[in-house]
Amino acid sequence: MSPQKVPVEERLFSLVLTLVATESGLTKSEILSSVHGYNSRYREGGDNSALERQFERDKDDIRELGIPLETVEDPGDPGNNQGLRYRIPKTAYDLPADITFSPQEMALLRLAATVWREGSLSADSRRAIMKLRTLGVEADDPLVGFAPRVRTREAAFEPFEVALERSVVVNFDYLKPGETEATKRVVEPLALIQFHGRWLLHAHDRGADAPRTFLLSRVIGRPRVTQIGFTRRGTDYASNAIDELQKIWDRNQAELDVLPGTDAWVRLSKREDTRRNEDGNLLVHYSDTALLADELAGYGPEVRVVWPQRLVDAVRDRLRTTLAAHTSNVHGSEMDARG
Repeated sequence: MSPQKVPVEERLFSLVLTLVATESGLTKSEILSSVHGYNSRYREGGDNSALERQFERDKDDIRELGIPLETVEDPGDPGNNQGLRYRIPKTAYDLPADITFSPQEMALLRLAATVWREGSLSADSRRAIMKLRTLGVEADDPLVGFAPRVRTREAAFEPFEVALERSVVVNFDYLKPGETEATKRVVEPLALIQFHGRWLLHAHDRGADAPRTFLLSRVIGRPRVTQIGFTRRGTDYASNAIDELQKIWDRNQAELDVLPGTDAWVRLSKREDTRRNEDGNLLVHYSDTALLADELAGYGPEVRVVWPQRLVDAVRDRLRTTLAAHTSNVHGSEMDARG
């Protein structure tokens, strides 16, 4: 029977506690043979190369958390990596003497990390929760039990996040509005951003040799993360991309005749920057004609687009498509009944 897999946060937690508890530190073999998460798979005198690679990744994760993991050479055998000892000096890891957390405050900190328990930031949140646990302050668990959960529903998010962390090229199929077939894109991912409730990837498109922003919901299938690295060409990618999207949002405006008291009125009147004109119609901003047309068509007779004409045409196209689909279904059902 194969050993039961230990969750990464549990293994890191055990490793940190062990290294904090030993003043002189432990060698790699001592860690792999004794720490929970490694020891069940450790083979004395056998091949532990996979386990050693996992330990190397775990060391990077621990240091990324800001935990002061130190290596100490054996004075009697300098330069021998097998004799290196790993330790976390407790005095460097402890909170400053003038900072303390009550159980309720610790619960709120854990709650903040748990909000992102699912979806895009799950790995980061698990590490954050692990670090809070190792501080040694008990939390008010009943409060944490009511933690909300935020999910990223686009399957493309995780591969893009991995590509961003590794600074490698990613390939994916992308379906633009109005097109019937997806096109292949090869990009250097620069930032994942959220704009008005939607996730987008800002990247350098190698095919166009220019920056592009892609809506994750239009990615077809799962992006393919390559091993091809690249060097970033600037800074502040996320803020610059959001600034550009905001300019588009500010520039694009539509006038909508919406029936008061309807679901459409409630939702559209609450959109950011929406206001009423002298005719009582809503003036709404948007960044993508296709996305707004999809939404407005879903409201049916509750909304009529006054302008711009491109939005009028886009909504009409969607309503005609819906009508044709339903008409076809009705005719098909009649033919089946006659047959």
